[in-house]
Amino acid sequence: MFLFLSFLLLLKNPSLAQSLNDDGQDVKRSHFPDGFFFGTSTSSYQVEGAYIEDGKGLNNWDVFSHIPGNIKNNDNGDIADNHYYRFLEDIELMCSLGTNAYRFSISWTRILPRGKFGQVNPRGIMFYNKLIDNLLERGLEPFVTIHHHDIPQELVDRYGGWLSPLMQEDFVYFAEICFKSFGDRIKNWITMNEPNLLVDMSYIRGWYPPAHCSPPFGNCSAGNSDIEPLIAMHNMILGHAKAVKLYREHFQLKQGGSIGIVGFTEYFEPLRDNELDRQAVSRALAFTNAWLFDAVVFGDYPAEMRLYLGSALPTFSPEETSYVKGSLDFIGMNFYTSLYAKDCIHSACISGGDRPIRGFVHTTGERDVWESKVLCGPRGNGEDCQLHEREIQ
Repeated sequence: MFLFLSFLLLLKNPSLAQSLNDDGQDVKRSHFPDGFFFGTSTSSYQVEGAYIEDGKGLNNWDVFSHIPGNIKNNDNGDIADNHYYRFLEDIELMCSLGTNAYRFSISWTRILPRGKFGQVNPRGIMFYNKLIDNLLERGLEPFVTIHHHDIPQELVDRYGGWLSPLMQEDFVYFAEICFKSFGDRIKNWITMNEPNLLVDMSYIRGWYPPAHCSPPFGNCSAGNSDIEPLIAMHNMILGHAKAVKLYREHFQLKQGGSIGIVGFTEYFEPLRDNELDRQAVSRALAFTNAWLFDAVVFGDYPAEMRLYLGSALPTFSPEETSYVKGSLDFIGMNFYTSLYAKDCIHSACISGGDRPIRGFVHTTGERDVWESKVLCGPRGNGEDCQLHEREIQ
């Protein structure tokens, strides 16, 4: 089973730092406060399989993964871990690990094969009811992600998925069905997983569906890496906030649950010990982490993004700000790595880092391995300069 640790930082919880010892001894369960969840986590496309069975419709990943060359070895999620048929065995594995929580996502097209343009699939509702009931019976607290990167392909074909504001209402419609169907037992809702990573991979690099990008980030058949990620992210944040508003106004009091969002996070250190790279760290944090979290906490994008993106960065209307701001009960952070950040405003950088969409920052995992040097012709005015990098011996 494809498992990985998932950490949720609950706003209502005290700091966990005091519960961890730092004397080199093994970390024990008793070092953590009461109520701390030790969990495993999956996403529906990565584990369920059964991709066209029991009424499920095609999602964007079903279509994308079946195009030769898109995925290494042309792998796909048609069977995956076969979780759809083996979820009881998987629950036994979770119990054997001693965990007390399981975070999973709901396949949009298993519930709504055609989005709001079709009927609810009762067999999809039945599957998640069985999964939830068995988790609770075994003492595993379910944390449910409503949207983990997979969307109905029909919504892509009709209006371009997250590039259209129509997607906001489609997501709220899906979320409402989930609240109605499972909210009597689900007390921990996550609207979306890592929208900031999704727009990077889908609309800047072009590695995820719909595989949109433009030079210097890639050579896709469609896309604009400077503009499309900003539009898609804006629609996702508004979709998230509208779903939270719906939950709070119509479900939360009766069902007694909490709702939040999970973001992709990285940490940065200056590549060089100078003020320019220290400022680059601030921009890197803004364009990676705060892009999402500033919006849902404060109701607007970071000042650094507004400064360097200008009118290309969408704005929230006063009404939108009123429900985007504070649209969470908890924050989830998926943390992967730390990188070095290098200024690309006053320093020469390789292509990509010198773009507004990256905050004019180049990031790298290595320090003191490469040095950059700008070589210019006789005029020395930058018109005939080229960036060269060489390895430091």
